[in-house]
Amino acid sequence: MTSTSTPDGRDSPEGASAPVRPARRPTMQDVADRVGMSRPLVSIVLRGAPGASEESRRRVLAAAREIGYHPDDSARMLRRRRSRMIGLMFTMRQPFEVELVDALYAAAAERGYRLALSHIGPGRTQRTAMDELLGQRIEALIATAADDGAGTISDLPTTVPVVLLAGPGAAEGEDAEVLDEVRVENTTGVSAAVRHLVELGHEDIVFVGPADGPNPAERRAGYETAMTAAGLGDRIRSLESPLDEIGGHAAASALLAESQRPTAVLCANDRCAFGLAETLLRAGLDIPGDVSVVGFDDSAVARLPFLDLTTLRPDPLEMARLAIEAADRRIADPRRPAEHPRVPVELVVRSSTGPAPVRG
Repeated sequence: MTSTSTPDGRDSPEGASAPVRPARRPTMQDVADRVGMSRPLVSIVLRGAPGASEESRRRVLAAAREIGYHPDDSARMLRRRRSRMIGLMFTMRQPFEVELVDALYAAAAERGYRLALSHIGPGRTQRTAMDELLGQRIEALIATAADDGAGTISDLPTTVPVVLLAGPGAAEGEDAEVLDEVRVENTTGVSAAVRHLVELGHEDIVFVGPADGPNPAERRAGYETAMTAAGLGDRIRSLESPLDEIGGHAAASALLAESQRPTAVLCANDRCAFGLAETLLRAGLDIPGDVSVVGFDDSAVARLPFLDLTTLRPDPLEMARLAIEAADRRIADPRRPAEHPRVPVELVVRSSTGPAPVRG
């Protein structure tokens, strides 16, 4: 049996089909090598853009014809095609976030975008969540949370626009000039709640919430401003507490140990108010007969029948709309000035607040 030589030098039996290798498609770099020019200059010619001499154009086009180069239109279209995807980084810790995510889906769809979700939690750091989203070709990132519920967020990506929504503020060192931030009217909202309690005759009103973070800080400031405006500046008092039920329980336990408890408590969010109210009820106090309680968010927790919590309600639909619009504008113009819209909140009065008790 005779043999023939294959292209790689190996022998194959005569009559056997030698492997057929598809010819490599000529590339733009091949054209550049052929004429001895740089690839960027060849690209200018082949795109018909200004910047190349007539002689260079003649030589490049001739070389392209000689080697059979044709632009890869499908690849070019793929590079130009937008993903229309916005990433959302969140924690799933607060009930209000659930409503916000629902609202973001609707707002994104109205603008022709889809959402990609990635949460921060046990075993999933902020870096993990962000890297996962960036790997999905998102065009912008909306962040509602940071690691460990921190009040500020750092190490934000610079490759896509970022919108901070309802949660932490930007840490020092972040490029605040291009960070859009959508937040609620914390100060005026809490001031309205304090005025409501004062109108009911309350003077001993305590604020319960964390010591740091933009939202708690603004809510505490609103409380202090309203107390001062009501002539109750000497009654201002705050208890530090996390934004959860355990924090509310701890704050209630501290108040129960006092000889003269406040007649009203304003909590920085509904979860904290829930923990506080449950602890007071278990101790035999009446709400609002002995103590009035106010929360913030108007989450599903606030609407539980046994709690029926007076609270401050932001509009998640409006917050979502503003966040998606900010992302859309930032995608179109990455260097435009940052925007910081604020969403008004509504005081929702329920049965957890009532007239101040008469003390002897």
